[in-house]
Amino acid sequence: MNQNRPSWDEYFMMLAKLAASRSTCLSRPTGAVVVKDKQVVTTGYNGSLPGQAHCMDEGACFRRSLKWPEAMKYDMCRSAHAEANAIALAAKKGVSLEGGTIYCTLEPCITCAKLIVMSGITRVVYEHSYDSPIPERDQYWKDVLLASNTAVEQLVIHTDTTAYAERFLGPETSKRRL
Repeated sequence: MNQNRPSWDEYFMMLAKLAASRSTCLSRPTGAVVVKDKQVVTTGYNGSLPGQAHCMDEGACFRRSLKWPEAMKYDMCRSAHAEANAIALAAKKGVSLEGGTIYCTLEPCITCAKLIVMSGITRVVYEHSYDSPIPERDQYWKDVLLASNTAVEQLVIHTDTTAYAERFLGPETSKRRL
């Protein structure tokens, strides 16, 4: 067996990273994948609401261009977060997320943590910590999830596994090898 073949957690996190490639956010492109029974149920990435301008197309972060304070960052951002987009898509399609796992490229914010709990997702796997200037706030997000019996884990994908997976993203994906 190939030691670099991704585990299930690594596989789904890499799918979340691929979803992030659709992001239109200039600040923190993020992706999310919700999984039940090793099957992808929904995906999301952060970007503007339908019909709204994208920061990527505008060439500037809307919130930062207005110089809003850090405390107002969620109120004044034109983007919906990856987790919120994934959960909204499932709701729109009538798909239950009860008992699912969400894989996020960035630790969920408090708003997304609330949505995760209310949607019935019971496990959060994230790659990068939020690392805001307010560490107490960052810890509060984790505490909200844990108090709601939602498991929270940080996943670091080994560089050998990433290198192995990258082989499949190029033009040689399904060419004969033997």
